[in-house]
Amino acid sequence: MLSLIQRVTQAAVTVDGETVGAIGPGLLALVGIEPGDGEAQIARMADRLLGYRVFADEAGRMNRGLADTGGGLLLVSQFTLAADTSSGMRPGFSTAAAPGLAEPLFNRLLETCRQRHGGGVETGRFGAHMVVSLVNDGPVTFLLRS
Repeated sequence: MLSLIQRVTQAAVTVDGETVGAIGPGLLALVGIEPGDGEAQIARMADRLLGYRVFADEAGRMNRGLADTGGGLLLVSQFTLAADTSSGMRPGFSTAAAPGLAEPLFNRLLETCRQRHGGGVETGRFGAHMVVSLVNDGPVTFLLRS
C-alpha cells in the first residue's frame, strides 16, 4: 500500500462537477493498493496517515501529526500510484491491485481513519474520474509505504 501525502491548506475532489469531498488545513492522501495488501497494511497506513509528523510545533519544526492538529484528511484512491514505471515509456499496471480487491481495502482504510480521527475524514469516489484540487502547504509531500 502506498500513499502520496501532501500537507494542504485546502483540498477538494469533484466528480461530474459535484464536490464529493473537501477539507481545510490537513492532508491529502492519494492511495494506491497493491496485490497482497491486507489488514496489516491498512492498520500501518492508518497509523502513518494520522501520526506522520509533517506539521509545525511551537518551534516551527515538523513534530506534529494530523491527530495532534485535528486537521482534515482527504483520502483519494489512485491505482496509477502503484504502477510499474521501471522501464519503457508506458506504465504497467500489473503491480496495482484489481478494482475488486482494491475497493474493499480502500474502504476499510477509510473506515479505520474515520473511526480513529472522527468526522474530519473525506474521500473521493472509487473508480470515478475525479478532479482533485489542492493548495499544497510548504510544499510538503511524502511517499509512504506500508
